[in-house]
Amino acid sequence: MEKIYGSDKILLRPQEKKLGLRTAYIHGRKHATEDYRIIMDAALLHHPKFIPEFIRKQKEGNFDIVSGNPYKGNGGVYLWDLKRKIIVLGANFITQILLRPGASDLTGSFRLHKEVLQKLIEKCVSKGYVFQMELIVQARQLNYTIGEGALSFVDRVYGESKLGGNVTVS
Repeated sequence: MEKIYGSDKILLRPQEKKLGLRTAYIHGRKHATEDYRIIMDAALLHHPKFIPEFIRKQKEGNFDIVSGNPYKGNGGVYLWDLKRKIIVLGANFITQILLRPGASDLTGSFRLHKEVLQKLIEKCVSKGYVFQMELIVQARQLNYTIGEGALSFVDRVYGESKLGGNVTVS
């Protein structure tokens, strides 16, 4: 993407080694210089075509966070096996009942954040995929506003997801 859109718009700042999702957020936040940050999967599981919609949604509602939701608008989930669907739907269902986060999909990582991201990272204690869910729960507790935009999620062709049933339990 950096080659397509230019390094003035897309900053690629890889870590030396894999240190986990929370550490990746901190690393990216450290290098971000603008008021808004788009966080998305580097394997392009989230299509960049939804970025303009996220920006439009943010401006429309002046949201602190715009979170991708494959169940909204022209979004969708493709190539997921039954196990993955059950884990994601189960995690979202349980979280909705227990925590009432005010956002319908907490498991996704395609999000636009305003300057609130640093404070959220500092408040969160979870690791892995649960960290993404905790970000939204903490945002709601801090009275940050959350909007949702459509996104398409295509399962990875190469490699394996680390998402497992233990995420739902966590």
